[in-house]
Amino acid sequence: MTDTDMLPESWRGVLGDELQKPYFQQLTEFVEKERANGPVYPPREEVFAALDATPYDRVKVLVLGQDPYHGEGQGHGLCFSVRPGVKVPPSLRNIYKEMNAELGTPIPDNGYLMPWAEQGVLLLNAVLTVRAGEANSHKGKGWETFTDAVIRAVASRPDPAVFVLWGNYAQKKLPLIDQERHVVVKGAHPSPLSAKKFFGSRPFTQINEAVAAQGHQPVDWTVPNLG
Repeated sequence: MTDTDMLPESWRGVLGDELQKPYFQQLTEFVEKERANGPVYPPREEVFAALDATPYDRVKVLVLGQDPYHGEGQGHGLCFSVRPGVKVPPSLRNIYKEMNAELGTPIPDNGYLMPWAEQGVLLLNAVLTVRAGEANSHKGKGWETFTDAVIRAVASRPDPAVFVLWGNYAQKKLPLIDQERHVVVKGAHPSPLSAKKFFGSRPFTQINEAVAAQGHQPVDWTVPNLG
């Protein structure tokens, strides 16, 4: 993972230097040790999947999650998303409920959010790896420094974007974003613990209005059925 080649080409110019810094070398050693001791998710080749799916110059919306799903076969490197065939997790179920109430989009039979990523929605977790069965087990090991650099890279582009910060954890990243140039959509986290405040917040309308005002094609939030 130390190899810059792991980083998708479109991001190398803005993030390549991060991979040479001491913190990233230490982080790589930590994650490799963890992998030697047992399962770590997502698999090595999917750690940068969000950056892979959404090239740097195509980011219209950045959604910030916390850390990957820690169940076997769930996460594949995109926040809130799970692989086809995996049960839709509670937070994503609540996102779908809000979309249905707000936009009338049908609730899909899967949690695979690649169609969003391909439209320019960067589904970024603040921490990019996790030990199997232990949420937040790779927190504070260096990933946050790297993903802060991702947020800064998007925030420093001439082309504005929409940043979606659900919950207190994500909203701590506000200082990294120039709100004069970009739009920030804030709200409660869609997890079952705070879903009451999330429901009715109409984030998808806010996002698409901002995307259109920035001169971009609004996002089609429909997730196709895979069944």
